[in-house]
Amino acid sequence: MAKRINLNADIAEGWGAYNIGNDAELMTIIKSANVACGFHAGDPNSMHRLCMLAKEQGVSIGVHPGFNDLWGFGRRRIQMKPVDLEYMVAYQIGALQGMARYSGLKVTHLKPHGALNNMAAEDEEYALAIGRAIKTVDPSIIYVALAGSKMQWAAEKLGLPLAREGFVDRMYYDDGNLASRALSGTVLKDAEEAARRTVRMVVDGEIVSMNGKVVKVEVDTLCVHGDEPTAVGVARTARAALEKAGVEIVPLTEMELPGQ
Repeated sequence: MAKRINLNADIAEGWGAYNIGNDAELMTIIKSANVACGFHAGDPNSMHRLCMLAKEQGVSIGVHPGFNDLWGFGRRRIQMKPVDLEYMVAYQIGALQGMARYSGLKVTHLKPHGALNNMAAEDEEYALAIGRAIKTVDPSIIYVALAGSKMQWAAEKLGLPLAREGFVDRMYYDDGNLASRALSGTVLKDAEEAARRTVRMVVDGEIVSMNGKVVKVEVDTLCVHGDEPTAVGVARTARAALEKAGVEIVPLTEMELPGQ
């Protein structure tokens, strides 16, 4: 049987009259969409539009919750009580579930955005707060977690379905965490380089850190950031390279995942 992988993108990250990224084109390449739910980006209209487009393209949809930070696009670290974070995430799950009803789709997964994702990868309390929100609202929702992070640990501890995530367009530290965007070169814009790294991650089970260290990793899903101008080219090139390597690209719901 051919190896399978899911390709996802952070998407619907405009707001009001402003669009960010090429959602329509990305949706023809990916198989799962992480939909912004109004806190770091997104609004009811963009969520509705994305859900309807996902139905047309056969793409599964998931919650992409972030901090309440439109000004900073959810990329500023915010310290808050874990219980407040839990309710904030539950609120955003409910928002997408409501809009998904218009398309007849089910919300299948949750992948935190930006600073929330980075903090929860390192902080047990944040990781657990996100997991508790999932477990309370809908325990069938797949917790998409950076491979090897505290989020993966939290999903396993809470008995939630888990998808271990890698990144097509990002560099890593030696410990397997994502390297900060504040550092030059940590966002990959060269489609061919990103594709080579992606195939190595999926086929060989390893990433090379920004310092050259080889880190072993197991991934079920791969993310492309939809707000980058290079997103469509990077996603298309990575998908083509994976398929050439014999890897089948499928929706997250068709993956055999830990915890299911």
